[in-house]
Amino acid sequence: MSKVRVIIENITPQIDCGRFPIKRVVGESVVVQADVFTDGHDAVTAVLLYRPERSPEWHNTPMTPLGNDRFEARFAVQQVGRYEFTVMAYVDHIETWRRDLTKKLNAGQDIEIDLMRGALLANTLSGRAADLDSRRLNEWAHAITDTSRDLEQRYALAQSEGLRELARKHPDPNLVRREPALSVEVDRERARYSTWYELFPRSAAPKSEDSDTLPHGTFADVIARLPYVASMGFDVLYLPPIHPIGVTERKGRNNAVKAADGDTGSPWAIGGTEGGHKSIHPDLGTAEDFKLLVTKAGALGIEIALDIAFQCSPDHPYVREHPEWFQKRPDGTIQYAENPPKKYQDIYPFDFESDAWRALWEELKSVVDHWIAQGVRIFRVDNPHTKPFPMWEWLIGEVKKQNPDVLFLAEAFTRPKVMYRLAKLGFTQSYNYFPWRNSKHEIIEYFTELGKAPVSDFFRPNLWPNTPDILPEYLQYGGRPAFMVRLVLAATLGASYGIYGPAFELMEHEAREHGSEEYLDSEKYQIRYRDLAREDSLSEFIGLVNRIRRDNAPLQTDRGLNFHDTDSDALLAYSKTSEDGSESVLVVVNVDPHHVQSGWLTLDLTTLGLPEDRPFQVHDLLSEARFLWQGSRNYVSLNPEHSPAHIFRIRRRVRSERDFDYFL
Repeated sequence: MSKVRVIIENITPQIDCGRFPIKRVVGESVVVQADVFTDGHDAVTAVLLYRPERSPEWHNTPMTPLGNDRFEARFAVQQVGRYEFTVMAYVDHIETWRRDLTKKLNAGQDIEIDLMRGALLANTLSGRAADLDSRRLNEWAHAITDTSRDLEQRYALAQSEGLRELARKHPDPNLVRREPALSVEVDRERARYSTWYELFPRSAAPKSEDSDTLPHGTFADVIARLPYVASMGFDVLYLPPIHPIGVTERKGRNNAVKAADGDTGSPWAIGGTEGGHKSIHPDLGTAEDFKLLVTKAGALGIEIALDIAFQCSPDHPYVREHPEWFQKRPDGTIQYAENPPKKYQDIYPFDFESDAWRALWEELKSVVDHWIAQGVRIFRVDNPHTKPFPMWEWLIGEVKKQNPDVLFLAEAFTRPKVMYRLAKLGFTQSYNYFPWRNSKHEIIEYFTELGKAPVSDFFRPNLWPNTPDILPEYLQYGGRPAFMVRLVLAATLGASYGIYGPAFELMEHEAREHGSEEYLDSEKYQIRYRDLAREDSLSEFIGLVNRIRRDNAPLQTDRGLNFHDTDSDALLAYSKTSEDGSESVLVVVNVDPHHVQSGWLTLDLTTLGLPEDRPFQVHDLLSEARFLWQGSRNYVSLNPEHSPAHIFRIRRRVRSERDFDYFL
């Protein structure tokens, strides 16, 4: 039993009743709300407490009442790692007394007895206070009951802010309720805002004019490719697995069951006589070559992201050294991977229910630790939804204890609850359904879901219009405009996005067969050469869009996304506004890659911080055109063959059309 009368309910943000941390990056705010109330009419005080997890000291800030017993306060996270926060509240007898004293005075009632009662409350409070605060409280109690002072002066002392501060510093511990702490996982900025480019190193070599055979690329070739990647504005270069590839059951071109002589196999069939997950394919180079790549990329502002695929080829050393980590079939052979009717004879999955699971977990963590030691701080994890949730929670948690700056991207195109669980238990960013959300209504519905709490507090989408596994139908038949549309959508709807290149900028769109999302002559099974200097390449357009992202803060966060009405099902309009409301970007996209579309926008001017009665300028950052608009309804027309989108920076202070130069 307890005599604590205050109630605290419905604290937000929190995930699954506090089971998992919410996510933020350094410099962001956590806005905390809670319902706080008590029986009767007494006033309550609510206080937000927060601290870095390893700090012994709690910071505190008063919570502001919002009405209907809801309170709010915020704090900023300033360092990578875990933070804790909670809400403390109590029935505040001093505040109740101050409030009622004002009511009585305004009603013309005598307040002498009430001033004496306040003095008694202050004397009681002084008994819990330190020496200086105790002395101040006793002096204050004497002053408000000193009848030699006029009543107005004594009332003013009763309402002093100093008294309120002292009362908050020394509440009665027997009347305080404090909720269990909730957690915040704080990552570095790249967790929120990142621009990814996927590249197969083995396809990075220049083509020899003297041979029809394509040479195997090396890390040196990737280093030579870095200026090209940097010129397009990418800050993460993601490499598929760089390990030795198995020979047994190796797949041939276009996923043929049998490989022909010279076929290179799939990089995801990891392991051979040269080593396993901690080894490098000998044709790519050495460990020193890889470290040089990491260093050279870093000098250009690019981080190397490495693929983590916890699976083995039949030739992996683990198969020979640890057969207990794999499942046996009734005939004694090891079970290869299957997703009926698909068969992956070149891949052995681990058996996470084996009796040796603890040793397996430790070994897999050591793989991540190994590549961290080589300078890698970002990992794209292949099919994490096919491995146990508890393993990922443990592995990521242990890694981040020693290396809190490490980021993990979950490649889990799977059911929503599974994707969300992976994000909750530690994955920094997540693949998602963006490749298959093409229509205006699909996009609005999906991104409205992702943008609302609690999803937005733990799930950071990384948008990819294509991957080596996914060539969406929209790109197969939409031509150049389709690639431009999907690029603009990915880059502006999401603060993090990526493309699989050079397939994307060169607009590769041929599927292996009708109805398939597999590329014809897929790079997963063979070396591919591309002419990066092709005149029709989208590389310059991609570079422009990425510069727009870099120069406009609203596009560097997933928060502040709002959709605006249009009278056309093919015109999608949305905006992003900075947290302080000082900057807005408005995007209008024609999602029909085949036809000119035009119509009227109905803007939410309040969301954009725009007045109804004054003009404002919109500056299209793609075309450099400027338009003077006024009011919520404005007309647009987009020809997909010319430019299927506008990315408008909004200017708010235009006085007349002659003021255009004022903003340049």
